[in-house]
Amino acid sequence: MRVNIVTHNPGKVMEYQLALGQLGIEAMHDDRECDEVQTAYLEEVVDKEMKQLHSEGLRDFLVDDSGLFVNALKGFPGVYSAYGQKTIGNKGILKLMEGVGDRSAVFRCCIGCWIGNERIVVLGECPGEILSEERGDGGFGYDPIFSPDGERSFAEIPVEDKNAISHRGRAISMLADELAARKLV
Repeated sequence: MRVNIVTHNPGKVMEYQLALGQLGIEAMHDDRECDEVQTAYLEEVVDKEMKQLHSEGLRDFLVDDSGLFVNALKGFPGVYSAYGQKTIGNKGILKLMEGVGDRSAVFRCCIGCWIGNERIVVLGECPGEILSEERGDGGFGYDPIFSPDGERSFAEIPVEDKNAISHRGRAISMLADELAARKLV
């Protein structure tokens, strides 16, 4: 089975290829534009993108939207994580967190998958904290400032290990379970 991974981010594609390849699913990169609705919920963003892509004739595809939700920043950057990364980046988040005691945060990933007539939406989470500095050179986005264990950043964890505990890894696992339950793999 082939699934089109609709994203501009080659790092995401690599994570999907590793995870889905173990299920015998070939993950193909589909770098196309999607309208991103402005809302407070990842699920709404994914739902709108799925409907748009399906109406454009795309079949057997997967989209996701992820966000870093920082408690002390009232959930910011959240669904605006891509915009936050482009505008203030990791250094900006670290600046906003200077002197803040509560460094707790959660990464969330909502995956929408449409295979044949089956529509699946799952939400994975990974709790952790914002570090006081960038660490590591792996991963992408907020990975150098987010730690799931208080010791290592996502950027310091090998991708295979990261996939086992990350928000996207957990969502992919949930997706795999759902694909199996519906006998799609």
